[in-house]
Amino acid sequence: MKNMFQTFKLYALAILVILNARLFNYMARFGLVLGANTLTNIIPTLYEALDIVSRELVGFIPAVSRDSSGARAALNETINIPVVPAVAAADITPGVTAPNTGDQVIGNQTMTIQKSRMVPVRWSGEETRGVMNSGLFPSVNAQRFQQAMRTLVNEVEADLGALFAQASRAYGSAGTIPFGTAGDLSDNAQVLKILQDNGAPQIDLHAVLGTSSIANIRGKQSVLYKVNESGSSDLLRRGIIGDLQGAMVHTSAAVQRPAVGTGASYTTTAAGFAVGTTSIPIITGTGTVLAGDVVTFAGDTNKYVVSTGVAAPGTIVLAEPGLRQAIPASATAMTIVAISAKDMYFDRSAIALVTRAPAMPEGGDQADDVIEIVDPLSGLAFQIAMYRQYRQVHYEVGLAWGVKAVTPRHIALLIG
Repeated sequence: MKNMFQTFKLYALAILVILNARLFNYMARFGLVLGANTLTNIIPTLYEALDIVSRELVGFIPAVSRDSSGARAALNETINIPVVPAVAAADITPGVTAPNTGDQVIGNQTMTIQKSRMVPVRWSGEETRGVMNSGLFPSVNAQRFQQAMRTLVNEVEADLGALFAQASRAYGSAGTIPFGTAGDLSDNAQVLKILQDNGAPQIDLHAVLGTSSIANIRGKQSVLYKVNESGSSDLLRRGIIGDLQGAMVHTSAAVQRPAVGTGASYTTTAAGFAVGTTSIPIITGTGTVLAGDVVTFAGDTNKYVVSTGVAAPGTIVLAEPGLRQAIPASATAMTIVAISAKDMYFDRSAIALVTRAPAMPEGGDQADDVIEIVDPLSGLAFQIAMYRQYRQVHYEVGLAWGVKAVTPRHIALLIG
């Protein structure tokens, strides 16, 4: 009987705790909590905003390899990411004991926290009271945090999109939007061929396309939206493409359309260059060749991405694996491909994104409260700090991150 009474007390206490938490969350959401002004009071608002923003991550962020946590990191701090090397096979030789083999030296790729950014959200007493009187404070407050998180997410997307300059090769024609020919998916197939030629793993491929390319797929590739041919109504009903010939398709507003170099009339030297060469001396011409420019050489249909450019005649460096076709021992014309959008195809492990919470001094700063919220869908960890000031409250939504093309040869471009 005594045990039953103790059990009943525990259940009653648990119910009271749950009811109290729900009441507290309701009061916090509608600005009714009295007492200490800490971030605990607005956690429901923060998670409501986070839930909306996380569903806008439809481009590079969900496609790349991510290392995200709530741990703190400083600007320019180095983060080590483990990389398991390839291992050789061995002959099976029967014996009394098992072979003393299998040890490996696990290497690492170093990444740098390149940005530590925050977006402020401030409320004065007059602003808070005015919005609360209208009954719109919960939604307005949530939308302000939503916009702050969206701003940081968009910056991360843009940094990932800028990695087009480290791709290996390209396919397509400047000025011609990909997938424009009805029933023809050659654009997709040819870029995937580049990745296959370069040895990219085929089990986790991704394509991040701009809105123009996506529009052509949705509007002209009936083989994908006719249910009887594709076997799915996802594209027709919901606009979801999903896997396309082995690559998961995403769309992003961060797909780049950069300016190109002004270089003209350049030729190679007459030395001749073998397959696989990356350093190509160019002469006679004028103007710049920029990193990220796509170039062609006379007699070679391949389109190469420049990893190191020049401002005048000199030596450009092509991205690995270099030339696919030898350049003969004669002056060979080089042409810079015109301005074009840079849709990106890659193996997930080819691009890495690391995110951390921005660094704080030991013991903290003047913030009254600091919390980290990890988005369960994207893994991005946002730091929320609150600073109480004279008749106003200042919030900061912060994020620190870095991006890197870990394996450039496993990245290819579709231009148009």
